[in-house]
Amino acid sequence: MRTIPRVNLRLCCALLIAWSAFTAESHAQTAVEQAARKPVVIELFTSEGCSSCPPADVLLQKLEAQQPIAGAQIIAIEEHVDYWNHDGWTDPYSSAEWTKRQQTYVALHRQDAYTPEFVIDGRGQFVANNAQQAEAEIEKASSTVKTEVSISAAQPDAQGSQRFNINVGKLAGSKTDDIAEVWIAVTEDGLHSSVSLGENAGHVLHHTATLRALHKIGVADAGAVQASFTGAPVVKLNSHWDPKNVHVTVFVQEKKSREILGAASTKVKG
Repeated sequence: MRTIPRVNLRLCCALLIAWSAFTAESHAQTAVEQAARKPVVIELFTSEGCSSCPPADVLLQKLEAQQPIAGAQIIAIEEHVDYWNHDGWTDPYSSAEWTKRQQTYVALHRQDAYTPEFVIDGRGQFVANNAQQAEAEIEKASSTVKTEVSISAAQPDAQGSQRFNINVGKLAGSKTDDIAEVWIAVTEDGLHSSVSLGENAGHVLHHTATLRALHKIGVADAGAVQASFTGAPVVKLNSHWDPKNVHVTVFVQEKKSREILGAASTKVKG
């Protein structure tokens, strides 16, 4: 058996200590960087009946998974509209409610409805097939003042419901003539379809952060010095949803301007 010379052993120990210190520092920097990220809500209006939508779906998946903007915590919400359903394929995740939400943005900005469309923090709207533009808009949104929002999940009950504790800090960036509404959204990752008809016939489409439910839970108090809203809404989890893939997001959105002032997201507890 070969023995290790003492000088090499000392060198190995020194390198090990140095590496441990470097690793600890790297983890600490990562934690600080994560804490410095500002939430940015990116909504994608899409449809399984639209042939130009799958690349946008993939782009949304990458943005959420890779979090490429240093100052932004990307919170994705994929909303399937229903106006493509007449072209041969009925999107199982589509809803007239999500179409109505898109129409609200359309009326505000006097544009036509189209897919795929990105809406960033309720502000910028553009065709969702340009990764460079998407990252630029996300970076721009992350530089704005944000309202502090927190959300935490309690243990689920036997009926499949779960309570979430929500706190919204003092409103930041809000307008005096507007109303800051508080919304809660339930999304599910990992959904997919084998499309047999329509423009995407023969393709298997994969989705991320597909919107399952959306409800207004209150209004933030613009005059509050500290917490402008607190609540503990109960979310009923559908038995067909996969709990490990479900996220609950709360965001504060102005009623008239549709600008999102702040947001937070968490996974449900299994």
